[in-house]
Amino acid sequence: MFSRSRKTAPVDPLVGKPASFGIHRYVQGSSNLFEENRLLKFAIVGLFGITAVLGAVIYSSDQKQRTVVVPFGAGGDLYVTGSKPSAAYIRTITRNIVALAGTYSAYSADRQFQELLSIVHPSAYNSMRDSLNSILDELAGNPTLSIATYIRPDQPVQWTDRDILVPIEKVRVIGGVIRKFRGNLRIRYAIENGRFWLVSLTEESFDVQAR
Repeated sequence: MFSRSRKTAPVDPLVGKPASFGIHRYVQGSSNLFEENRLLKFAIVGLFGITAVLGAVIYSSDQKQRTVVVPFGAGGDLYVTGSKPSAAYIRTITRNIVALAGTYSAYSADRQFQELLSIVHPSAYNSMRDSLNSILDELAGNPTLSIATYIRPDQPVQWTDRDILVPIEKVRVIGGVIRKFRGNLRIRYAIENGRFWLVSLTEESFDVQAR
């Protein structure tokens, strides 16, 4: 005959122990759990801190990164570092904008204005297009009208991270009659992802010059 093995019931660790022993074990277990939760919180806070530091480093590196941008087929030391263009870039872009927006005739204006619109910021595109179209309408009614604009050498070009103030002289010729004007052209711009965007063109403080 086969003998049957008897399964022994698990022994309760609290059997024979005083009541305070169970309370002590509960308190000790709760304390360990609280300590683990606290360590977990510290780990999470530390992880967020490391993420913030890495983000700051990446942002700083991005701002110091040099993006070479050559506008209008020009050459030279033209670049944008972060959102800051070089002085050579400002000078070159200024000359080209003044030439495209300020020197034109009935035969060249449409092509030049289309090229100018290619660098206009999307937020300002419609208003700039309407302004240039009004000039085209004026040229259509006055085919002998032509405008020539020059940057004045006797005054410095000034710029900030948002606009460029250009001292200019404008010569208007229509039907053989010549009139000269002097004033400032304010070029508002923005740099986004290393790209130059034209925001607005405003003529300021213009007066008629004696012939």
